[in-house]
Amino acid sequence: MMRFLALILAALIAFPAMAQAPAGARRALLMEGKQTLTQKVLTRPGATLHATPGATASTPVPGFTLFHVFARQGSGAEAWIEVGRDATGTTEGWMREERSLPWGQTMVLAFTNPAGRERTMFFAEGPALRRIILSRDMAAAGAEARRANDGRVIALEPETYVDISRNFYLLPVLSAEEVENERGDRMRLLEVASAPAERRNAPPPRDPLADFRGALVFVVDTTLSMQPYLDRTREAIRNVMARIGTTALRDRFRFGLVAYRDDLGGNQALEYVTRTHARADFSAPADAILPRIAEAAAATESNEGFDEDAIAGLRAALDAADWNSLGGRFIILVTDAGTRDATDPRSSTRLGIAEMRELLKQRAIATFALHVLTPEGRNNHARARAQYRELTRFDGAPEPFYFPIPNGEVAAFGQTVEAITEALLRQVAAVTNTPIAQLRGGPAAAAPQVEQQIDVVGQAMRLAYLGRVQDAAAPDIVRSFTTDRDLADSNRANLDVRILLTRDQLSDLRSALRLVIDGANAGRLQPQTVFANIRNAALSAARDPRRIGNLERLGAAFGEYLDGLPYRSQVMELTERGWLELQSGGQRELLNALEAKLRLYDEYARTPALWTQLGSGADAGAAVFPMPLDQLP
Repeated sequence: MMRFLALILAALIAFPAMAQAPAGARRALLMEGKQTLTQKVLTRPGATLHATPGATASTPVPGFTLFHVFARQGSGAEAWIEVGRDATGTTEGWMREERSLPWGQTMVLAFTNPAGRERTMFFAEGPALRRIILSRDMAAAGAEARRANDGRVIALEPETYVDISRNFYLLPVLSAEEVENERGDRMRLLEVASAPAERRNAPPPRDPLADFRGALVFVVDTTLSMQPYLDRTREAIRNVMARIGTTALRDRFRFGLVAYRDDLGGNQALEYVTRTHARADFSAPADAILPRIAEAAAATESNEGFDEDAIAGLRAALDAADWNSLGGRFIILVTDAGTRDATDPRSSTRLGIAEMRELLKQRAIATFALHVLTPEGRNNHARARAQYRELTRFDGAPEPFYFPIPNGEVAAFGQTVEAITEALLRQVAAVTNTPIAQLRGGPAAAAPQVEQQIDVVGQAMRLAYLGRVQDAAAPDIVRSFTTDRDLADSNRANLDVRILLTRDQLSDLRSALRLVIDGANAGRLQPQTVFANIRNAALSAARDPRRIGNLERLGAAFGEYLDGLPYRSQVMELTERGWLELQSGGQRELLNALEAKLRLYDEYARTPALWTQLGSGADAGAAVFPMPLDQLP
């Protein structure tokens, strides 16, 4: 019978920091062939700790607690391991090795929002799942397994969203391999383990949606050409505020406004790169925004070039609301131009579209782009379209949240911005059962694809919020097999495969990435010296110089915790010959991508909400963050 649970996964675990052990402290055993990675195990349900091997007295240990191994004794059924929660320091006792599972790679899984896809199935046996992946009709075979009650499927993902960034949970990957289905799509077949933790003391609220609130922050281009659209955005906010002014929805929603322009380039008349005119602030009355947005105005002089710094505006919007407290999280970008990317020296953030989308995704913010297609920008339209379609992709939605405004018509822009705004308000009203008679609403008033798109967003936000307030957790399973793609549609990811990094390890990764970038830049005039530059720098920085060897591939310059992960990386596998074959253009493109990745890591490091302190909590460097594999070098 399929099982479900609403308990958070075990979080009282320790994770190895890369720091040296204090003088006199014991250190956990190293993994075979490694110089920094310790041996780790996950306890099976029913494990017990003993003062010495074979001692009668024992203390129960919660299932799937993570321990480091400090010593081993005996073999077979009489094998014992001495364990501790931290990689250095005091041990806690001995346990039978058979009551543990070895955890070689620190890979974990994180559920994506289930809106618009099938719930993830967990199989008792790997071969059963493999046969479905390799079948001629994977969707049909998966649906048949879901309906059958034959023991193949032992658990399902919860209906609500299990948000790892809000309620940290441990869903460790014991093994992973890539399998190619009939369509040629590569999927990861994953062996996983999980277990419930203790219930939280406070019961869930009687109405889990009682405190659901939403916010919409407008990020508006206020360069010289944008005054009519800024005025119409203000009008849309005023109109909506007037229509909900006497309803209960007034207390459920707030607006914010961030203006952006471009690098001043010595022209002080441009005044600013970004300016936050109004935060989405629930501590102030709803209409407090109106005098603040009245202050916004377009620039009186033109900036250099056509692109502007939209990414800077989006970055400022991350601070324009208390996103963590909100159920509905929305941003609307209004612009008539493309954005400066990570390689542009006039970019203030030096982040690219991919990195900005990742930061928005980490906060579960749905982003919409209203792209005003003025005749003056015709040569910029294709570039900007590609940028904003990538930026506004939303998991589960069939199309990006990208809305072009042909010919820059102000009337069409006004209809679209009000249609999106009111559709978002209707979603919040539907979730909270709040009357909205004053809203004009209705599909007829909306741009053609607005209603369908907003429905996906509304469902995703509702599932995410319910998952947070009800402490939704992964299925209560001991050991099972699953895949990271939706069996009904392999284009959709149902699980993110991540690596659990400590702050110290992220610091090491940033240092290694900087080392590679600096070494490559130093050899720009002599590309054949690049690998020698990187090798020499890596040797001087490495904890174990023997590991660097001849640096046949760049991956050797990074930490051991990246070895053997199931992801493909142009950087990790790059050889000296491959570097030279890229030639100057390809080399520059690769280095630009690495620079953007490095700035994304800086954002991770400076965002406290992403980090979870586990183990003893004494070492800040041991706090962990589950980084998506796709964000590795």
